[in-house]
Amino acid sequence: QVQLVQSGGGLVQPGGSLRLSCAASGSIFSIYAMGWYRQAPGKQRELVAAITSGGSTNYAEAVKGRFTISRDNAKNTVYLQMNSLKPEDTAVYYCNALSATRYSYWGQGTQVTVSS
Repeated sequence: QVQLVQSGGGLVQPGGSLRLSCAASGSIFSIYAMGWYRQAPGKQRELVAAITSGGSTNYAEAVKGRFTISRDNAKNTVYLQMNSLKPEDTAVYYCNALSATRYSYWGQGTQVTVSS
């Protein structure tokens, strides 16, 4: 089992920045990749960014150049730095951990609202 605890998020004006954190505990040795998903009202959950245990990253086209995913292995924590935020980035953001057997674990979700 893997437990994920998220922090960060909140309300920010367009053009602003936020950083999300996701701390993993439990059977972290089984984690192959971690990532961030988001779900806006009335829309499906979508992948925002992911990072593998080897450090490879991938991003949704909508956030490339604005968001950066990173990990601190010593702290078992993954971060999502979000810059140049837009109103369309408003969503509930979820941390995800994918095991080597492709089982998904989810964080509790955190609201990000971009509004003036």
